[in-house]
Amino acid sequence: MQLALISDIHGNDVAFGEVTADLERVGCDGAVCLGDVGQGGPQPQETLNRLRGLECPVVMGNSDAFLLEVPDDSPEPVTERQLAVREWSLGKLDADDLDFIRSFSPTVELALDGEARLVAFHGSPRSYDDVLLPSSEGPALEPFRGTGAALLAGGHTHTQWARMVAGALFVNPGSVGLAYDRHQPEDDFKLTPVAEYALLTAGESGISVEFRRVPYSLEELIEVTRASGRPHGEDYVRDWRPV
Repeated sequence: MQLALISDIHGNDVAFGEVTADLERVGCDGAVCLGDVGQGGPQPQETLNRLRGLECPVVMGNSDAFLLEVPDDSPEPVTERQLAVREWSLGKLDADDLDFIRSFSPTVELALDGEARLVAFHGSPRSYDDVLLPSSEGPALEPFRGTGAALLAGGHTHTQWARMVAGALFVNPGSVGLAYDRHQPEDDFKLTPVAEYALLTAGESGISVEFRRVPYSLEELIEVTRASGRPHGEDYVRDWRPV
């Protein structure tokens, strides 16, 4: 069984289109989306429509929940820029789009070939706001214990990585729509026009993970952003580094 793990599209359908084209090239049996679908980029409705076409289970991410309701207890400050983009995004979505977002699940569980079980979420099985990094230890691992799964899949941090966590293989497929290099200088931090996702293969011989990075046209994304009317569009354009 081969399954695509996709996450953190953030309204960038230019990137998402390249991922779905890559899925057609490599072939897979299905997909799971780990959340953060429409909010942030210039193409919220286009992204949701493309995700519908995959007919795959979708996890609720923090930015998906943010579209439905502004939280009172966000672990990160909610900025005026985020609120302006949220209001614009809501203006691009219809009732069916919002109902689709409401249908996203806190977690998704799937049986894989070889009797292995996958538990998927955005931040952790406990909360879409939880953060797990490759270096995390101690209390940060507690929300991942006790699942009984062979494989855990989460997004949220926009970082491709895998390691053993609480007796299971944890996989973060990275970000489709807002990928970046964590090792770049903080005073010159830019996003990278590369769409990240992962291919999971599970069978009687075991589980393997392939990380994939698919380039897309930054010029097209800039053109789409400027034509969209997204608030703070020029700030968004300046956030990217050409490759």
